[in-house]
Order: sequence, then C-alpha cells, then structure tokens
Amino acid sequence: MLLNKKIPVHFILNKIKFEIIYVLVIAIVVYYFTQKFKTVIPEMPLSIPAFLGTAISVILSFKLSQSYDRWWEARKIWGSIVNDSRSFVLQLQSFVNKGNENAIKEIAHRQIAWCFSLGQSLRGLNPTENLEKYISSGELTAIGKHNNKPLALLQLNALQIAELKDKDQLDIFSQIQINNTLVNFSNSMGMAERIKTTIFPSTYRLFLHFFIYIFVITLCIALRDIESQFEIPLLLVISATFFLLEKSATHLQDPFSNQPTDTAMTTIATTIEINLKQLLNDTDIPGPYPAKDFYIL
Repeated sequence: MLLNKKIPVHFILNKIKFEIIYVLVIAIVVYYFTQKFKTVIPEMPLSIPAFLGTAISVILSFKLSQSYDRWWEARKIWGSIVNDSRSFVLQLQSFVNKGNENAIKEIAHRQIAWCFSLGQSLRGLNPTENLEKYISSGELTAIGKHNNKPLALLQLNALQIAELKDKDQLDIFSQIQINNTLVNFSNSMGMAERIKTTIFPSTYRLFLHFFIYIFVITLCIALRDIESQFEIPLLLVISATFFLLEKSATHLQDPFSNQPTDTAMTTIATTIEINLKQLLNDTDIPGPYPAKDFYIL
C-alpha cells in the first residue's frame, strides 16, 4: 500500500515507458506523413480528437471507480480479519475454563499463522513460508497435504475447539459463539479469494489502449500546423496522463498482486501478531513490519 510520501519519478515513468515509446514513434511517423502529404491529407477539425479524449476520460473514470471499489473491498476484508482475530482470542480467554492457557496459546498462534498464510496464498507465494514459528512441524506436515493451506489451519483450530468442548472445558453456547467467529474467518477468506480469482476483462484494457493511440493519431493530424518541437512533447504529456490513469486503475483492480499498490497484508498480519501476543502476555513480540521507501507490504 502506498504511503503518504513522495513517490519517485522513476517508479511512475517505469510503469508507462513502453507506451510512451509507442506514442513517440506514432507521433513522429504521423507528423512526417502529414508534412510530406500535406496537400493530400485533409485537415482534421480539433473537435474530433476532443470528442475521443472526452470518451476516453469517461471510460477511464468508470475503470478507476470499479478498480478502487475492488481495492477498498479488499481493505475492508482485512480490517474485519483484524477485528475478528482480536475478538477470537478474547472469546477463548473468556469462555474456556482456567488451566487451558497452553491450548489457547496454540490456537492463537495458529490464528497468526493463518493470517500470514492467507496473505501469502493470495499473492501467489508460498503459503507455508515462516509458519514454523507459530505451529508445530507435525501440523506443518498435515496442512502440506491440503491445496488450501489457510483452510487447513482453520480446520485445525475448529477441531481443537471441539476437543475442548468434548472435555467439558467449554460449554456448548460458548462453542457456538467461537464457531461464529471461525465462520467469519472463512467468509473473509472466501471474499478475498473471490476478488483474487475474478479477473477484470483484459479486452477492456486493450480497447482502451487502442482508443488512446487513435486519439494520439487524430490529435497529431489536427495539430499538424504546429512545429514538431512543440507538438510531439504535447502529445507525449497528454497521452502519458491517460496511460498513468489507466495503469493506476490496473494496479488497483488486483489488490493482492504483491505490488506497492496492493493491500498491506503482511503489515496487517504483523499487527495482528503483535496484538494477539500481547493479549497472551508473550515475550517474543515483534516490532511493526518495516515500511519500504514509499509503500508497505
């Protein structure tokens, strides 16, 4: 997630470097032909590229709105995970009979592992990386047999809670309350997976780029009476604005892509770890996840 800091210019320009090169080539070629065949190519009213530019702006506005909705929904999902994780441990400490502190600690650490595993899974990374700090080697082997590692961790917690109930360390009404929280975790995971697996139509981006290039060509023809040293930089600036907005929307539409613009799942999971370990009075409490130059992961 981007921070409220100065974003390096190279980071911005690197996102659209190929598009700018294409626009530069197109602008030079079109300018050459409009000058060489000035008497053959008819004059183009400025209203035509203006109309195309307005249409592109409307399409970009719609895409930005839809992309931000996806990004904001992802952030709300992880906000719910933070709240439910805290409530989960508080419920365990309130409902489970005294003398089961070790069991509560195991479940809480498994919940921490679930948060990190879910973030890694959504980013397409190894979902069991560094989980040996929170769960036993036997449990790590057990979840390794599952395709959905976070779901397997939820199952282990559900089974241990059921075991506490069978041993009369937890009454039925308290188990229902805790199971409702587990259901919330499962729902949050499902909503995040839905965002991850629902792809924004690629044709939308292709058509948008096509229209931007058409806009550049028509604008270049309409401005053919302007000297090239003024016309080409103007085309580059205008097209770069469109491409930057489109690229921003593209990054926002996938909030789990391991990019600077995605949801800060590792940072959020670290915050959950700190909160839960403090509730458990643990001593090995980590510090906040370090930020990069201008973003956090």
